[in-house]
Amino acid sequence: MKAASTVWRIGAIALATWALAACVSVAPPPSFAEPPPAWRDAPGAGLAVQRDWWRSYNDPVLSALVERALADNTDLRLAAARVAEARALLDAQGAVRWPTLDVSVSAQRARSVGAATGRANLSSVTQPQFQAAYEVDLWGRLEALTDAARANLLASETAADSVRLSVAAAVASAYLGLRVSDARLEIAQRTLASREGARKVAQRRFDTGYSSRLELSQAEAEYRATAQVVPQLQLAIRRQEDALSVLLGRVPDAVPRGRALSEIAAPALPSAGLPSQLLRRRPDIAQGEAQIAAADANLAAARAQLLPSLRLTGTLGSLESSLLHGDPIRLWSVGGSVLAPLFNGGRLRAQVQAGAARRDQAVLGYRKTVLTAFAEVEDALAAIRYLHEQRDQAERQRIALSEALRIAHNRYNEGYASYLEELDAQRNLFNAELTVVQLQGDALTAEVNLYKALGGGWDGVER
Repeated sequence: MKAASTVWRIGAIALATWALAACVSVAPPPSFAEPPPAWRDAPGAGLAVQRDWWRSYNDPVLSALVERALADNTDLRLAAARVAEARALLDAQGAVRWPTLDVSVSAQRARSVGAATGRANLSSVTQPQFQAAYEVDLWGRLEALTDAARANLLASETAADSVRLSVAAAVASAYLGLRVSDARLEIAQRTLASREGARKVAQRRFDTGYSSRLELSQAEAEYRATAQVVPQLQLAIRRQEDALSVLLGRVPDAVPRGRALSEIAAPALPSAGLPSQLLRRRPDIAQGEAQIAAADANLAAARAQLLPSLRLTGTLGSLESSLLHGDPIRLWSVGGSVLAPLFNGGRLRAQVQAGAARRDQAVLGYRKTVLTAFAEVEDALAAIRYLHEQRDQAERQRIALSEALRIAHNRYNEGYASYLEELDAQRNLFNAELTVVQLQGDALTAEVNLYKALGGGWDGVER
């Protein structure tokens, strides 16, 4: 009768705890971002983005640099270590769902006084014992924690894929920027040589009395202004080489060059597809989805923590003592325990609310990632369109300024114009040539950004 009463009490406690847990409610998650119906600057039909998209630039050195960075980059190695950590945590959490088995051995040597004889007794006691324990997952708490660990592993793997894409795009952009600086330096050095020739001519004309000191000073000033540009570009090249070396996972050193900027093939624009398809083409979006799944599973585990838990235990061992005669005494026990939280100062409820807040953070982070992805694609498409138009206009301006310089030079030689007109034409042409090269590199970099924004050929299968 007493046993039945105890069972009823335990059942009542469990029912009351379940009722209290059912009263804990959490707010619904925030809404997700809806994709736009279409891109504003969608290109025509194109090829699908390949995982090795950098090869489409047809520069073997660029391809070699990207592949080296994918093998040796420090950020990628760090991401791989995080994946290994998440995999180990998943294995550890999965092991919690299995019974535990421990073994213990105790030994004791004692000298005591016998209560009946009053004499000293020496005794040796040995007690080996096996202990088994198992938590019954009544409410799915352990399963939810395992699901959370599995989702965290997926988030780590997709994060590594996102780092891989970022590293490849960073190396390609850095290399293209380096080739732009090389081309600008070549223009500056060629212009400096031309300025040097003009300065010598002005010096001879001044020495022979055909020109004033003003023209000589103007030629000297123009030469020095161009000479300042050369070390500026050389410093920029050195810094770009150092930054690229860091991406390659090596100490700063000279970077090999491949094709000239004018010879780097502009790849055909990839197919942007529909905006809704972007949600399955980017690893950072997949990472956000995995983080939401992990947060939901952790929230479910926190809510299950409010409910009673059942733990089964068992022991099997033996007792061998020098005071006993015959075989060792076999010992065993089987039992169970129910742990139902009654009062903990609101700690468990607070953990549920914290889990709900982390779930909301994951959803809002996912929403921001999606919106950022849409914006990056739109920006890359618009940049490609308008940079090409700007480059075409700059090239036409360069041609016009080149003709203007020719005319100004002839007018100056024939005495119809001052040297100042030729200097202005030289400055304008020099700036226009630098601008054309910069816009050409910016257009190539915009295409790199488009490949990155579209996911770089990531399909979620290969890791």
